[in-house]
Amino acid sequence: MRAPDFWSDPPGASIGLLASLLTPVGAALDAAGRLRRAVVRPYRAPVPVICVGNLVAGGSGKTPVALSLAGMLVGRGIATAIVTRGYGGRLAGPVRVDPQHHEADAVGDEPLLAAAMVPCWVARDRAAGVRAAAAEGAQAVILDDGFQNPHVAKDLSLVVVDAAYGFGNGRLIPAGPLREGIAAGLARADVIVLIGESPTDDAFAAFDRPVLRATIMPLGSTPTAGTAVIAFAGIGRPEKFFATLRDLDVRLVAERSFPDHHVYQPQELTTLRHEAAATSARLVTTRKDWLRLPPAGRVGIEALDVELRWRDPAAVDALLAPLIARAGDGDRANGH
Repeated sequence: MRAPDFWSDPPGASIGLLASLLTPVGAALDAAGRLRRAVVRPYRAPVPVICVGNLVAGGSGKTPVALSLAGMLVGRGIATAIVTRGYGGRLAGPVRVDPQHHEADAVGDEPLLAAAMVPCWVARDRAAGVRAAAAEGAQAVILDDGFQNPHVAKDLSLVVVDAAYGFGNGRLIPAGPLREGIAAGLARADVIVLIGESPTDDAFAAFDRPVLRATIMPLGSTPTAGTAVIAFAGIGRPEKFFATLRDLDVRLVAERSFPDHHVYQPQELTTLRHEAAATSARLVTTRKDWLRLPPAGRVGIEALDVELRWRDPAAVDALLAPLIARAGDGDRANGH
């Protein structure tokens, strides 16, 4: 889906008619979610579970955070798996993602990114996914999304916030982008991960949670300054991708936005190719979008890779240290 424009209105702005009409629906859905979290008895895994989630619908940078944490854990000798729902894929799971055999239409785009780094399980039943990952030797499991899912007990919960977007208009779905109320959500979080620069340094100080700051940066080969580029993306907020390209000083001939997790049709790709040929521009998209393209449709289309960079890596190390110790102790107790 494509997020309605009014979701991005600043908090406190005059509310439009549609948002006003939808506000009671959001309140009812939020009440149902709170009841569900209150009555469900979560599965407690035999290994530490780290949840990387957010409070809003759409992209905030969860997957780069999850991949960064996974890399840090693996670098310290902890066998780590990522469990995710596999949005956009047809498989319910639990199934371990195999990048050599699975395509995005089966498991989703984000699991393919994750599986290139660590074992990744797709499971609509998150508890079953965590159980499967642990059974195959994972010493720690990272949930990519699932903060609102009550079926798995979390040892550490990080809420990721896009500093430029914040919480949108501050209203609950469908009147706004919020999956749950801000205060209630952050009360369950252990840490806020703030990606990008907030309007003021103390913008999140009132939430009484530690804040880890990070930036998403281009990785590897990138178009050189002055290169003519037609950029297209079907992610939560395509404008973030376009802004990254502008920071590289490329010449953006056109910016084409599609809904999040969009499945590209042959005619759409043909139109993009014709536009690129007519303007002598290169076609560039995100790695997630590139993975959703049919293999034959990827020819001549470049993917921009990105990575998360922590402002204070030592603070992240300190956050993970107790879980690393527990994971190592658990593995030794099992005789490994």
